[in-house]
Amino acid sequence: MPKTALLSRVSLPHTVRAALAGWLIAAALAIVASAGAAQAQTPAKPGVEAAPQAVPGFWDPRRRPDRPDLSRLTVIRFLTETDYPPFNFTGPDGNPAGFNVDLARALCDEIKVTCTIQMRRFETLIDAITSNRGDAIIASLAVTPQLRAKVDFTDPYYRAPARFVSRRDAVMPEVRPEYLEGKKVGVIAGSSHEAYLKAMFTDAEIRSYTNDDALRLALRRSEVDFIFGDAISLAFWINGTDSGECCAFSGGPFVESRFFGEGIGIAVRKGNDLLRQSLNWALFRLWEKGRYTDLWLRYFSVSPF
Repeated sequence: MPKTALLSRVSLPHTVRAALAGWLIAAALAIVASAGAAQAQTPAKPGVEAAPQAVPGFWDPRRRPDRPDLSRLTVIRFLTETDYPPFNFTGPDGNPAGFNVDLARALCDEIKVTCTIQMRRFETLIDAITSNRGDAIIASLAVTPQLRAKVDFTDPYYRAPARFVSRRDAVMPEVRPEYLEGKKVGVIAGSSHEAYLKAMFTDAEIRSYTNDDALRLALRRSEVDFIFGDAISLAFWINGTDSGECCAFSGGPFVESRFFGEGIGIAVRKGNDLLRQSLNWALFRLWEKGRYTDLWLRYFSVSPF
């Protein structure tokens, strides 16, 4: 299998990524206040109750990881990629920026260890870490059986859920298979989202499209009642100018691992249990303290969850 086929990540269309780049450079250093709870309130217009902003949490408070011997860590060399906003991009000062980069810096602060962050092309990351040119990859790397054979992973620090989107005048608070009987649902042909619809939403009228632009245009034109796809890219589309404020999420997230993967983890070299356990401990601590929530709200004004 080619190296590039082993690597997978959340897919943001080029148009969405380009639209994000300018905003992210301006906002990368902004500080967003947060209560640090599992949910935070978004600003509301006068007289309108604010809707809760959903912040994902992938840590069980009943399963607190043991604190490893952090004194054995002297430096962590993080590797990330060059151009994948909002997760990784070049900041206004020319240095690495983005959700993954800020998370790496927060982990270093929690562990109290010196860290470096080097940007590389996505397809070179696995070779770089296996050849000891870095210690950990934080680049929205999806955990797969193929990659587990090459590297070890921390616990997931986020997932790429699937969600339905409808026009704003037809939003459904909950989506079940029986609710979509006879409804036209658009999806990308050959995707895991299409496979999920065909397995679970058998009474819906599934319409397949070759790319995201065609799929989203079909919803804007009311040629389909819903579209179904990656919630992260859809969140930025909904909140961006390309959507024309036409649409909104319907129902909640779908995270079945058989279709949508095990999640996104930090990769370390095989057998580096000290670093993996230290990062797991620090991830839990950041979530427990509310720092993960602060970071999430900084980058996701419309939550994918």
